[in-house]
Amino acid sequence: MTPIDDDAPPLDPAESLALIERERHNFGRDLSPDPRMMFWPWGIAWLVGFTLFFLRFGPDGRVLVDLPDWLPLLVLALLMVAAGITTGFAGSRVSRRISGPSTRQGAMYGVSWSVAFTAFSILFAQFSDVLPEEKAGLLWAGGMVALTGALHMAGAAIWNDRDMFVLGAWTSVVNIAGILIGPGWHALIVAVAGGGGMIAAGLIGWLRLR
Repeated sequence: MTPIDDDAPPLDPAESLALIERERHNFGRDLSPDPRMMFWPWGIAWLVGFTLFFLRFGPDGRVLVDLPDWLPLLVLALLMVAAGITTGFAGSRVSRRISGPSTRQGAMYGVSWSVAFTAFSILFAQFSDVLPEEKAGLLWAGGMVALTGALHMAGAAIWNDRDMFVLGAWTSVVNIAGILIGPGWHALIVAVAGGGGMIAAGLIGWLRLR
């Protein structure tokens, strides 16, 4: 007589633990947004947008590529809006499956980003007119990147996410280095090391989920 599932011999302890761990991992993967969708849009936005800033507003006021003054800022702003929509959509697909404190934490964390960036924008706008153009640009870029690094580390503390903390710390170090080196170079460093760091973080997170 062919045995049915109920007649199958019980798993030994090692197999049981392996099965539990495998199912736990699969469950966690299903409830985690794709890291590529969360980091790559921002990484691409920084890589493209800040590269254009470097080409138009290079070190010592040099113009490496004769672009319209408004183009780098417009491209960066549009790419960041697109990145926000993409990551918001990716996060909402996961949040619909869960409820409780995690959902509230995610919502409050998202609002924190909006409020913080709005407050910094209003503050920096008060000083832009009294600073030389290069210094004003460095103030805006350096301040916003610093805020991004800090919020990444804060998010890591909320969710106990070591990878996010490393990304936030890396972004902060890259930003500090760029500020110390000066205007023009800051944009190139943030584009390559900052944007590249986000792209790498998305790839590493995706490989770990797999």
